[in-house]
Amino acid sequence: MNQRTIKKPVELVGIGLHKGEPIKLRLEPLGADAGIVFYREDLALSIPLSPSAVVDTQMATVIGAKTSLGELGTISTIEHFLSAVYAYGIDNMRVVVNGNEMPIMDGSAVSFCLLLDEAGVEEQEVPKKILRVKRAVEVRNGNKFVRLEPSNRATFDFEIDFEHPVIGRQSQAYSFGTKPFVEEIARARTFGFARDIQYLQSINLALGASLNNAIGLDDEKVLNPEGLRYNNEFARHKILDAMGDMMVTGHNILGAYASFAGSHKLNHELTVALLADRANYEMVSLSKSQSREFAKSFA
Repeated sequence: MNQRTIKKPVELVGIGLHKGEPIKLRLEPLGADAGIVFYREDLALSIPLSPSAVVDTQMATVIGAKTSLGELGTISTIEHFLSAVYAYGIDNMRVVVNGNEMPIMDGSAVSFCLLLDEAGVEEQEVPKKILRVKRAVEVRNGNKFVRLEPSNRATFDFEIDFEHPVIGRQSQAYSFGTKPFVEEIARARTFGFARDIQYLQSINLALGASLNNAIGLDDEKVLNPEGLRYNNEFARHKILDAMGDMMVTGHNILGAYASFAGSHKLNHELTVALLADRANYEMVSLSKSQSREFAKSFA
């Protein structure tokens, strides 16, 4: 299997979650070995994707770089989009936005899957490289953890526990594949609590949040009239987030990811810990026999 880019430029416009303003997103093909490069069109600022580019993980995964004037330019909430990039196996692409966040769309990754379908996937003349986990790496915070372990399959296993009657303790296991992602994970939406949204909007954050782009909850129930898309949509969305956060490495990962109550912060720390020691991983070509089965996942 070779590296992948998109066949043609495509774009969409959506609302930014925090500013509540329209954001234009355009995807452009890039050559082999170029990687995923974000570009702030309004600042003429390129931000190559890597864990070292992450500048904040409090409410979303945020990347940034210094402008020519020495100021920090950022792009927030990249994880939903990157989960689709991960699922489609895109290696090289320019991601252009005209503001400091990605459009939130419906709070899931399905709109980004449709955009990639519209763009089409094109294989390039260079073998695809992936990160193969060689040694278990784990990050903990109390009883919360995220972990990557060696495996001949790419899997994600996530468990959450919320003191809320609708959520409670729930889990989801997912064996990586493009088609299963679209069917099982991509439509799972982000979620938030009404009491938190009210506070965030009072400090000029989450101004674009609505029941059109998130699952809203009060202390007892789901506020969305249509209800949930899956009975464990919350756990499925956490896998979506984790896939996007792992894509910050710039590569698909061959290994088993597991988490209990993980977060963007822990996921970021996991990618940093993974790459900190070459004994933890190796870069392998998907033409090698040990990863041939993984290559089939992108069909």
